[in-house]
Amino acid sequence: MALRDYIKGAVDIGKAMGVTLKYLGTKPVTVEYPDVPIPVYPRFRGKHYLRRYDNGLERCIACQLCEAACPTGAIYVEAAENDPANPTSPGERYAKAYEINFLRCIFCGDCEYACPTEAIVLGHDFAMATYTRRGFVVTKEELLNPGQPNVIIRPE
Repeated sequence: MALRDYIKGAVDIGKAMGVTLKYLGTKPVTVEYPDVPIPVYPRFRGKHYLRRYDNGLERCIACQLCEAACPTGAIYVEAAENDPANPTSPGERYAKAYEINFLRCIFCGDCEYACPTEAIVLGHDFAMATYTRRGFVVTKEELLNPGQPNVIIRPE
């Protein structure tokens, strides 16, 4: 009985080594993320950012349509009157505060579709890890100054 178990064990080890040798020369499917950029699709919806016009004015006119369109209530916009001498945006109002809670956001893109000035855009950045819950609430300053995501756009 013991000899039969040894033979069966040797056959099983041989099968396992066969699988190992089969994939030994192939290219790995994993990506070492911080060093190698991740390929994402062009329509990938990642972290939001706020855009500006070429002259430096903010596109957001605080119409709060993005806040109304958000199905989870993840967006908060506080409007303020624009100073005619030193305008922040081209409209009568500007966003004094603009916050997105990524713990509630489902990345549906409804805010992007609702914006009449194309101020809010879902980018390609997906690395949003943080150590605190407050870190997932992104403010206007962070949205206006996004970093470069470590991704490459792959063809569809």
